[in-house]
Amino acid sequence: MKNNEDLINHLSLFVTDHKLKLFSELIGYRTRYLTVVLEDIYQSQNASAVMRTCDCLGIQDIHIIENKNKYTFNPDVALGSVKWINMIRYNEMENNTLSAISHLRNSGYRIVATSPHNEGTELNDFDLNSGKTALFFGTELEGLSPIVLDNADEFMTVRMFGFTESFNISVSAAIILHHLTEKLHNSSIIWELNNEEKSDVLLAWLRNTVPRADIIEKEYFNI
Repeated sequence: MKNNEDLINHLSLFVTDHKLKLFSELIGYRTRYLTVVLEDIYQSQNASAVMRTCDCLGIQDIHIIENKNKYTFNPDVALGSVKWINMIRYNEMENNTLSAISHLRNSGYRIVATSPHNEGTELNDFDLNSGKTALFFGTELEGLSPIVLDNADEFMTVRMFGFTESFNISVSAAIILHHLTEKLHNSSIIWELNNEEKSDVLLAWLRNTVPRADIIEKEYFNI
């Protein structure tokens, strides 16, 4: 019986050697040890910039909470990053924030609220060894909702030295994620995807790369 590995090998025939080499190299840097959660982001350029940062730094999953604001992305800012990362959207429940928190907790994540207004651990002192981390980011004007703040396991702050109260969300995410991924790569933590996860991600990348991949796949399985 044909399986995902067989399909990966088959779809790989339709991709250049350069692209396959790039896939093979970059899959080793992808992680789910860190994940990003955006709550009710209404400015498409900010959400898209965070998505682009996640791809650049190897963060495989980004979680989108849509209570009041529907998520949209700006292709000029995202620059194709949507093809390489997984978006998990929460928009079907009465309270999508609680749904996201519950899902992430059940998946082994600690809930970390990024906020300049709460006493929290400064970025440089954040302990990655304590387990998988879901970083929650809110809007510039309102920040994170009281639901996130009330249910957070920890708070994180980024030290600032100016008069402005907070960074732009995309800047804040970039600063935090760059610092933490560098720290992660230099640690003894097992942060890489496991073999099954790598297979799933590689298959998704191939499906998003190969023209008419859906038709090729149906023909391969004789559907």
